[in-house]
Amino acid sequence: MSRRFGMRLPLLLRRLRGNCVSRLDELIRELCPNVVEYRALSEVVDYEQPGKYIVGDINYSNDYPTPVLTAGQSFVLGYTYEETGIYSATIDSPVIIFDDFTTSFHWVNFSFKVKSSAIKILKNKDYTNVDFRFICHTMKSIFYVPADRS
Repeated sequence: MSRRFGMRLPLLLRRLRGNCVSRLDELIRELCPNVVEYRALSEVVDYEQPGKYIVGDINYSNDYPTPVLTAGQSFVLGYTYEETGIYSATIDSPVIIFDDFTTSFHWVNFSFKVKSSAIKILKNKDYTNVDFRFICHTMKSIFYVPADRS
């Protein structure tokens, strides 16, 4: 938390986001009133449970080829030797890994395994004409505080 703003920082951020959204709404109405289509996230994104991609052996080494990911700050926990149960994301077919406990997430465009079943693998629905990278950036603008699970 910033010393300068103290406890007022979250309120300030909410106000700033509110102003940005209001300005964005103004620009959309002015510049493309009949072009922007608002869709629910569930209409454009599929998700997959990570069960078959969870790493079995947590003895990681930088000498191993496959990264083990978490949606948290560390992102890459280490590398595993395991050769099965690897999710094959690519530059042409990226995914977003999303932690449903913390709501943190990361863009992934390489093959990987995961550490936890709390991660969901989000991917663009095949039939939508939506830029998946835009979805990721849009998700970053959502202000949400997860409920306390204790």
